[in-house]
Amino acid sequence: MSAEPSARPSAAGTLRVRRVVLLGPPGAGKGTQAVRLAELLGVPAVSTGEIFRRNAREGTELGAAAQRYLDAGEYVPDEVTNAMVAARLAEPDAAGGFLLDGYPRTAAQVERLDAVLEAAGTPLDLALELTADEEVVVERLLRRAGTEGRSDDSEDVVRHRLALYATETGPLAATYDARGQLVRVDGTGDVGDVGDRIAEALATWSPPRPRHG
Repeated sequence: MSAEPSARPSAAGTLRVRRVVLLGPPGAGKGTQAVRLAELLGVPAVSTGEIFRRNAREGTELGAAAQRYLDAGEYVPDEVTNAMVAARLAEPDAAGGFLLDGYPRTAAQVERLDAVLEAAGTPLDLALELTADEEVVVERLLRRAGTEGRSDDSEDVVRHRLALYATETGPLAATYDARGQLVRVDGTGDVGDVGDRIAEALATWSPPRPRHG
């Protein structure tokens, strides 16, 4: 039976999870669930998009560097993104935990995040992957594109984005799974139902036992 909304805040007290990476293909509902989950855990939701916008708005050196690549239609290099994320996680509000959305995206970024958290003595708890059938997310993204007037988001473009995710970011789930840190949740259905599934999955999750020898 699904938990009532009023029960969710008390559930946070029973959760041992405080540092989470959120994975999932475009259209899986990560943005919506990130806000809800961060509130449940009592930690800030940190997205690379928010970090980029904030640095650009504040005119930081990293923000200017990222903007040059974005203006040229190029990917922001790992070293710039890594530095932005590390700086954001070092801020006081993230000392007790965080929910990372949109980072890491590559194996190299996983290694960098590991190093940053190890240096701070605050290791990652788990990676939460929202899963969804490809046809479901294609339909979602095309509907969103129509609503927002984004005519450039054709079906071909959407499927290319999903293929890119599967190639570059999808394998990260296997990395975290091998560590015993992956939790998969079905991201399809009503927003509240998905949120309930996430809360239940985290409440029953146990951290991997330390390896000896």
